[in-house]
Amino acid sequence: MSAGTRKLEVTVTEVVEVNDLVKRFRFERSDGGEMPTFSGGAHTVVEMKDGDVTRLNPYSLMSDPRDRGSYTISVRRDEEGRGGSLFMHRNVKPGDRMVLSYPVNLFSLDLRARKHLMIAGGIGITPFLAQIKQLDATNGHFELHYAVRTASLGSYAEELKAHHSDRVHVYHDDRKEMIDLAALLDGQPLGTHLYVCGPKGMIDWVCRTAEEHGWPAEAVHYEEFLAPQSGKPFTVTLASSGRTIEVGEHQSMLEALEAAGVDAPYLCRGGACGQCETDVVSHDGTFVHRDHWLTEDQKACGKKIMPCVSRFEGRSLVIDR
Repeated sequence: MSAGTRKLEVTVTEVVEVNDLVKRFRFERSDGGEMPTFSGGAHTVVEMKDGDVTRLNPYSLMSDPRDRGSYTISVRRDEEGRGGSLFMHRNVKPGDRMVLSYPVNLFSLDLRARKHLMIAGGIGITPFLAQIKQLDATNGHFELHYAVRTASLGSYAEELKAHHSDRVHVYHDDRKEMIDLAALLDGQPLGTHLYVCGPKGMIDWVCRTAEEHGWPAEAVHYEEFLAPQSGKPFTVTLASSGRTIEVGEHQSMLEALEAAGVDAPYLCRGGACGQCETDVVSHDGTFVHRDHWLTEDQKACGKKIMPCVSRFEGRSLVIDR
């Protein structure tokens, strides 16, 4: 992990199969101390030692923020992913020692809101579980609309319905049930804030519809951690030393820098936080920008790149490192 990222040495104390695709993991501090505080919407980066490869994946904390005894995450197995979820599902068991980052919150509740309208899809339910527990403790006003593929894959849907039957609405894709988003957005009281977490298509749809219906940007919140995509190998040169580093086909630039012993900052590793924003000194080629952070003008000017998820195609790339 980055030298600037505080770490927690933890022990896995519980692994639960939630459904065919999702497992839940509970961690406690190996030294027996209390876990650092966090608020609903926070995530932690889990370090996985997978043979010669170190994987670092962000996962939303879903446990009660008032519980200082442990952290809980849920991981959806992705057979087509880069290996992190498969490692968690296949290798991690109770008693294992692991390393987590301290919590970071890029998806926090705006406590000025009079109501919190939540839209979740699939495993995107996890940050809302912690947020709902936080709101329960303060009698906060929320409403959740949760889209799942099938009832059997609706992680925590029954639990949420049992505790909040009047405020939780579940929609099943296999039953052709759809969220009437336009009507939902138009029917909210003044002071409502909107939150969405789920697949990219859902996030784009909710944000676009909210804009079309006149919702102010500051009242719309979303979280999406992008996984680095494969691409053509390329070489990056560090301006400070002239050192060249090869970025592999299935490796992000951030991972290549770390593997070469370069300390590169990060918080989310998913193109959302801006922490790893890097200045480009020179280049001869094309950028493949995949982040949520840079503006369209910044992407077009060729002077910035987010090493966690973006790539480069061309003859030469020199960055300010």
